[in-house]
Amino acid sequence: DSVTEIGEKAFQNCSSLTSINIPNNVTSIGYDAFKGCGSLTAFYGKYASEDNRCLVVDGTLKYFAPAGLTEYTIPGNVIKIGNSVFEDCDSLTSVTIPDSVTEIEEKAFYSCNNLTSITIPDSVTSIGDEAFYFCSSLTSITIGNSVTSIGEDTFAGCSSLTSITIPNSVTSIGSSAFYFCSDLTSITIPNSVTSIGNYAFHRCY
Repeated sequence: DSVTEIGEKAFQNCSSLTSINIPNNVTSIGYDAFKGCGSLTAFYGKYASEDNRCLVVDGTLKYFAPAGLTEYTIPGNVIKIGNSVFEDCDSLTSVTIPDSVTEIEEKAFYSCNNLTSITIPDSVTSIGDEAFYFCSSLTSITIGNSVTSIGEDTFAGCSSLTSITIPNSVTSIGSSAFYFCSDLTSITIPNSVTSIGNYAFHRCY
């Protein structure tokens, strides 16, 4: 209980760690504190979600316990999906994003190789760079009608993606946003889009 801060990468790659109890005195948890802890099944104590699968700090989903899950529904009190939260969660095939979420930060689903479909609700206004980078099994993406920009490398390497419709709310598509989406056969770009970055559709054969 004397611990007030957990530093950056404090438990990174503790591959056999299955659970952890965060004491009430903790006020900050550093970046990548639990990255690579693939055996985690539960968080307890401060910031733990009701299902004990997440740490939610001031509305931001910071950390996720992935072990044993193929499908997951994000808790309804989450406003932001934080940086790299689901990075390399290869067991996940489906993630449900609730209408409470307004922002998906950088690398949120980076290299989730077995994720097959994702629906981004209308509540989401921004999707960070590399958010779905190299989700190579992703065949279907629904982008909500409030997203205003698609960041750099957001869907790069989504090599199983065959089609996508960009909503009228989007005004910019970032550099390499759909780079190497090699199975992409059709895309609809609305008149609202005023800028498309370098290499946005490069190697979309």
